[in-house]
Amino acid sequence: MTAPDGHQATAERLRSDVEALCSGRDRRVGRPGHDAARAYLTQRYAAIGLQPYGEAYELPYAGAAVRFANLVAVAPASGVGANDAAPLLLAAHYDTVADSPGADDNAAAIAITLEVARRLIDQPAARPIVIAQFDAEEPPYFRTSVMGSTFFHAHQARTPIHAAIVLDLVGHAVPVPGIEDVVFMTGMESDPALERTVTDLDPSDGLRVVTALNRYIGDLSDHHTFRLAQVPYLFLSCGRWQHYHAPTDTPDQLDWPKCSAMTDLVEALTRDVASRTLDGPWEAYDTTTTDITTMRAALAPLLDAFGIGLESRRDIDRVVALLLQRAML
Repeated sequence: MTAPDGHQATAERLRSDVEALCSGRDRRVGRPGHDAARAYLTQRYAAIGLQPYGEAYELPYAGAAVRFANLVAVAPASGVGANDAAPLLLAAHYDTVADSPGADDNAAAIAITLEVARRLIDQPAARPIVIAQFDAEEPPYFRTSVMGSTFFHAHQARTPIHAAIVLDLVGHAVPVPGIEDVVFMTGMESDPALERTVTDLDPSDGLRVVTALNRYIGDLSDHHTFRLAQVPYLFLSCGRWQHYHAPTDTPDQLDWPKCSAMTDLVEALTRDVASRTLDGPWEAYDTTTTDITTMRAALAPLLDAFGIGLESRRDIDRVVALLLQRAML
């Protein structure tokens, strides 16, 4: 776990990246802010010491008379033969909707992946880690053939992917008293070993994880293509909030201590999943016990307020319905 002074230094590095990415009006495909973000991120990849995934960090592609670019790099593994293993993918998207600076959606996630990448260069993981900032996640490209993650998986991936960890909307405090420090995680059901990843996590200062089945919310981000292909995945999000897709999604609205704690969590998840054998079966086991455990630990104020005892999958259904009603998922 990062020391307190380390948390402050991490938060400062995260904020520097977020503010740089949010300096334009927005990062819509084809707009100046999108071009500036692409240039900034490729410079950051080089400064960190990441290797290009292909001939260059930018993997351009085109569709519907529009030009796009995924930004993909590699943090090499350590150990003899380790770089021959299927890589783990750590991903976020870098485009935004119109007129939104996109601090939470999705610059905070990008900054976290960059900080984790820096740590992986200093201390490599058990297998290569592909760091990807995907293009064209937002409408009108969402879940089309030119969505950056979909195009990458279909046309640009050079090898099979060991697992995908995807971040979206991870920089804000959950707007409910008592559970501000929560992050929601789906996808644990995609491989039994991922449940052990979750249960083996050390408690994080300033962050609590709630696990739930992905089917409750659907494929709301770049994990979509990997789930369809039955690639093991974890999707992390703090849910929607009042600044979602709004001009007010600015760096000053983010919870920087939470962002720092999120960085530690993502690093721990990345290293752990990279070290595990993921051989299924796909979505063929029951996560109820772990879901109940994480919800009891993190959502106690909400459960008490609504008198939910949380003993069964039916109780979990009620909790998720309540969260969805409050537009947090």
